[in-house]
Amino acid sequence: MNVPIVRTVAELRATVAEWRREGASVAVVPTMGALHQGHLSLVRTALEKADRVIVTLFVNPKQFNSAADLAAYPRTEKEDAAKLASLGAHLLYVPDAAEIYPDGFATTVSVDGVSDGMCGAFRPGHFDGVATVVAKLFLQTGADLAFFGEKDFQQLHVVRRLARDLDIPITVVGCPTVREPDGLALSSRNVRLTPAERQAAPKLASILFELAGQLTNGAPIGPTLVEARAAIVAADYAQVEYLELRAEETLEPLQALDRPARLLIAAWLGEIRLIDNVKVLEQQGSKGIVKAIVATA
Repeated sequence: MNVPIVRTVAELRATVAEWRREGASVAVVPTMGALHQGHLSLVRTALEKADRVIVTLFVNPKQFNSAADLAAYPRTEKEDAAKLASLGAHLLYVPDAAEIYPDGFATTVSVDGVSDGMCGAFRPGHFDGVATVVAKLFLQTGADLAFFGEKDFQQLHVVRRLARDLDIPITVVGCPTVREPDGLALSSRNVRLTPAERQAAPKLASILFELAGQLTNGAPIGPTLVEARAAIVAADYAQVEYLELRAEETLEPLQALDRPARLLIAAWLGEIRLIDNVKVLEQQGSKGIVKAIVATA
């Protein structure tokens, strides 16, 4: 059985309208394709929470800072459709750039505050591109629920804020990061790692989890972050763009571990930029270390 594919807003809305007449609830899982088990876990969760599930596949040019990165991004529509069919997704929406950004398109959605710093600083305009396309997908699908992975934790905050600020009637659900058995966070970019880079890649998560445990156990934040950055570079990563401790609920930078927090990182391994984050709980001794690690495993 194949998953139905639509490519225009008109087709999409006609299908959703029929579902609404049947009284069905609707969920959307926005993606850029090259689906991996992280994406599929979002689809599985959506299928548990809603009567109908739309997966969108659109490689959004407005959120890329590099033309080369855009060109190299994997495009695997046929394989993606087969994976979604096996799960029982109800619709795959695959618009082209002209459908999303028609001639004369002149609107940008920009979310201040939670987009500042981290990926917002190192990828200027990236979150404007994310917010603009996500706002359009929310309005085009008219979905009740939207599912996003926590690996892109700053993006999750941006999406929640835009939906809240623009009064879009949708609930944004964050789902836990899915990892390889060796700890590497799943990403469509992982397929571009060389064999040697793939062997080195899990060290990023390993160092993050160790760092979370150290902070929960009372290690000083500043010096411990500096040591962790050095350890990541020593683990064959070319550059650490940022490694920060932020409040989980607000993304406020933290100088003290006095509330639930996240360690967020972006680092370059060869030509590939990897991001990750892990939960850190308030300082509470060795029991807290176990909780912090289990919470993101």
